[in-house]
Amino acid sequence: MKALIFDIRLNSLFSIRIPFTWQSALTYPLLPPSAVIGMLANALQRYKNNKHPLDHLSLLESYIKWAGSRLITPCVVKSYTTSAIVKWEDKLGGKFTNALGRQYGFAKKIRIMVILQNNKELIKDLILALKTTPLTCGDSESLVTVENIEIIDVKEDTFSSGEVIETDFGVPFELENMEVLSGGMIYLVHEKCEKKGKKFPLRSYILPIKEEQGILKHVKLKIRLKKDAKTYCLENGQKVIIF
Repeated sequence: MKALIFDIRLNSLFSIRIPFTWQSALTYPLLPPSAVIGMLANALQRYKNNKHPLDHLSLLESYIKWAGSRLITPCVVKSYTTSAIVKWEDKLGGKFTNALGRQYGFAKKIRIMVILQNNKELIKDLILALKTTPLTCGDSESLVTVENIEIIDVKEDTFSSGEVIETDFGVPFELENMEVLSGGMIYLVHEKCEKKGKKFPLRSYILPIKEEQGILKHVKLKIRLKKDAKTYCLENGQKVIIF
């Protein structure tokens, strides 16, 4: 397996909407797995321009084993009130706009990592797509620039119950499987973009961030396992925990 790692430089405020929030839309402070996969599928479709976008999404989801992100620089999340146009014609004195609450985040850089099967052609296409196509982080206004793309070898390993692991990336939050020794904030996320069957559940993740005086910063997660867990180990020493 291979890990595709790259940094995104945020060119403006960004909004990665948390599911089931709309008129008071909330944002993730970094990209959940589904947003990472969606970004790559969007880049691949724009670069190849030979299939329906959902076909490229299905292809990627068949190869991707894990996806996540982490803050490289601090992040600030603030709420704003925006004015949305609700209709173009009305009687004199009618209401044309509506006030909507919305959160935006700002960070200089976020690191993206995707672990996927070793398909040389697909990896080559993804690298070219990231280098040549316009990308956004969340909504269509949140433009980003890609930097520092690299490919790293990955091996699968198993860690035993009782072992302590440190990781820079999010971990499924399941108290029966682990004890959190330090770090992290909990969010509900989608692990995939495609819905399988009638259910499409959100899953609790503990993300590697902490808040200090209203500013979100990266923090390593320190986890003690309560049961055996699969782990992806990168040649640079990074570890990703799978439950």
